[in-house]
Amino acid sequence: MAKTIVITGGSRGIGAATARLAGKRGWSVAFSYRDNGEAAEATRRAIEAAGGKAIAVRGDVAREADVVAIFDAAAQAFGMIDGVVNNAGTIIGPPMPVAEMSLERLEKVVAVNVVGAYLVAREGVRRMGKMRGGRGGVIVNLSSAAAKLGGPGEYVDYAGSKGAVDSMTIGLAKEVAGKEGIRVVAVRPGMIETEFHALGGMPDRAERVGGTVPIGRAGTADEVAETIVWLLSDAASYVTGTIVEVTGGR
Repeated sequence: MAKTIVITGGSRGIGAATARLAGKRGWSVAFSYRDNGEAAEATRRAIEAAGGKAIAVRGDVAREADVVAIFDAAAQAFGMIDGVVNNAGTIIGPPMPVAEMSLERLEKVVAVNVVGAYLVAREGVRRMGKMRGGRGGVIVNLSSAAAKLGGPGEYVDYAGSKGAVDSMTIGLAKEVAGKEGIRVVAVRPGMIETEFHALGGMPDRAERVGGTVPIGRAGTADEVAETIVWLLSDAASYVTGTIVEVTGGR
């Protein structure tokens, strides 16, 4: 039986790598993107070239109507939903101490990384929960090593938002593991080579910090994707309520 997955923020970075790998492993993939339609189309074509099925849906996870529309599009295209990768996130502006952060920046980080993550998880439970007509499934939330490191002097706001994702993962897992039949886990990537650092004004950050990681280098989006897709699989059937580190020992 073919399974369907919803991935938020699937046009680039870890989201795109996960979408490509899931498609290659036989999942039907519905992924969202916010602005970069060209990158989204490239991801969709890559999935189909590998023999998978995919649709790209434009939407902002900070908007409830958009989140519902992403799941509606997935269900319309592929039927019942079996997995959710809660990946969409944002980092706002250049690194700075908390004392210099504007209210606008703080509100945006919370709206996308916290409220958006909760909306996506909520919709996943509504669509997959066995008590709600679904057949159970898996939610994989994307956290960050910043949640435990704190991001001092740079991104304490982002770190705090990912700490909220960690707490949500633990609580929701306990809430839906039984009668709803849903596993909820999180992946906590460390220093990963993606364009995410450039969006924060430090395009060389992965290269600069990678040498300080115990394993000796920055990680890749494909390495994180392998962990996510494993957690989605039946091979991880007894794994829930936990946060998996993909940090190279950092």
